[in-house]
Amino acid sequence: MNNFPWISTVVFLPLVGVALLLLVDGKREAAIKHLAFAVSVLTFLVSLQLYRGFQLNVPGMQFVEQKPWIPGYGIQYHVGVDGISLLLVLLTTFLTAIAILSSYTAITTSVKEYMICMLLLETGMLGVFVALDLILFYVFWEGMLIPMYFLIGVWGGPRRIYATIKFFLYTMAGGVLMLVAIIVLYYWNGGRPGGEFTFDVLKMYGLELPFATQAWLFLAFAVAFAIKVPMFPFHTWLPDAHVEAPTAGSVILAGVLLKMGTYGFLRFALPLFPDATRYFTPLFSWLAIIGILYGALVSMVQPDLKKLVAYSSVSHLGFVMLGIFALTIQGVEGGILQMINHGLSTGALFLIVGMIYERRHTRMIEDFGGLARIIPIFTAFFLIVTLSSIGLPGLNGFVGEFLILLGTFRVHRLYAVLATAGVVLAAVYMLWMFQRVMFGSVTHDENRRLRDLTAREIAVLVPVLLVIVWIGVYPRPFLAVTEASVKQLLAQVHVGYRVEDGRAESRERSAERLAPRSGQWTIDDGRSSASAASHKGAESREPRAGMPAGEQGHPQGTRGAGERLIADRTGARHAE
Repeated sequence: MNNFPWISTVVFLPLVGVALLLLVDGKREAAIKHLAFAVSVLTFLVSLQLYRGFQLNVPGMQFVEQKPWIPGYGIQYHVGVDGISLLLVLLTTFLTAIAILSSYTAITTSVKEYMICMLLLETGMLGVFVALDLILFYVFWEGMLIPMYFLIGVWGGPRRIYATIKFFLYTMAGGVLMLVAIIVLYYWNGGRPGGEFTFDVLKMYGLELPFATQAWLFLAFAVAFAIKVPMFPFHTWLPDAHVEAPTAGSVILAGVLLKMGTYGFLRFALPLFPDATRYFTPLFSWLAIIGILYGALVSMVQPDLKKLVAYSSVSHLGFVMLGIFALTIQGVEGGILQMINHGLSTGALFLIVGMIYERRHTRMIEDFGGLARIIPIFTAFFLIVTLSSIGLPGLNGFVGEFLILLGTFRVHRLYAVLATAGVVLAAVYMLWMFQRVMFGSVTHDENRRLRDLTAREIAVLVPVLLVIVWIGVYPRPFLAVTEASVKQLLAQVHVGYRVEDGRAESRERSAERLAPRSGQWTIDDGRSSASAASHKGAESREPRAGMPAGEQGHPQGTRGAGERLIADRTGARHAE
């Protein structure tokens, strides 16, 4: 059982479904839909085995599979999951099944090709979250663009070609920058004394780089990931793509594809370039805050339901980025949980908008009003999802936003205060939208003849709402999965890291506290020339205790050649 390739099975099972669909006559649309849905459900059930066999106290990779692929260039098929990627794998398989089921009546042309694209997209997304070889990651990263290109371009709205090309160009531009950075890392790692020409990201963790090199490589990765998130000011492709995409495409785009950007920061940008991460923390924190407020304010004035939800994603993903760059346990865990929350809540909002669009063929808010008395079941689902999106206590959104704000407040109170304004604005634009759509008088006769949710549509929404309530009431199972991996990540990023309370500290304070006592600690505090240069002029002012170095606005404390993960007698892991 332990040697079974669970990850490969999960990743490539959708391709088996593609092969089966190719054998089915395209005219048998019902059989095609049922087969695609069955494969997606089976993929989700198999992915649950990863959760079932996952060891919570192990911070490293689990279920690892490693085989030579192009050995002459150090390229491998190397996959695995840890607490950061596991939840995203489960979210992908869960939402893909939901999205396919939601497409039964929405897609009426080229059904076979549509379902093939959905399954191909699932394999691409899963591959991104499990790849541990940089070339393998890049192949999945760029490969998933192809099925999404066709989903929007073929089954999208009137401006689908414009939206598709814009989405493709933005993502490709970022991908090229990332590819250049990957190649530089490859030669830098192999060219150092005792180095190895490999694309294995785990072997590149701890690679000593001059600060200037780190900064440029970090920015190359960060731009690619920021476009995908998307962060302000790289967000302009998102509203067009969301509005023109079919409902299932919007669900997958918001629920999973945007998380590939935030995941990229956690898996690659932060641990590979810790000094640059701390240096650029204020910049990315401010960009996150601008995204939170800008996305909320623009959402408030949108006349189109789908575009309102699209701009709300810019705001919500701003919270995720703020939590990640808080560089505290609460902030990062809250950011990861908020990725899942956003996928569920915003995915459900797009499903609901799609259901009402199928009935009225309009998404303009002014075309509705008074629907609560006509379609009460729809109204109940819509209300719960709306409250989830604004972070009502007892539902999933509250837990993630609370942890993010708590983790941010510990290191920078102004950031937390400004972000809290985004929470208030979210309540304003979401509740105002709900009021205009569901309450008031019925002003259009077409609305009086609307039918309520069907059994299939209820089956689509109920699983999502159950998870929304589960996370809101009892988030511990989700947070427990991420805890060990988050601590390890922070130990890689911070110069000194106290696992017991989740705070970073300066090199001087860390070295003093961790000095060898009774054989408890071993520290090799060697410094590279880049480290000495980065400290010049900064040693006279010590950061406030408990503040990440990046919060001081200076690249303090680059990693020395001897820094490594060390453990105390309790097994807690620290980075020195």
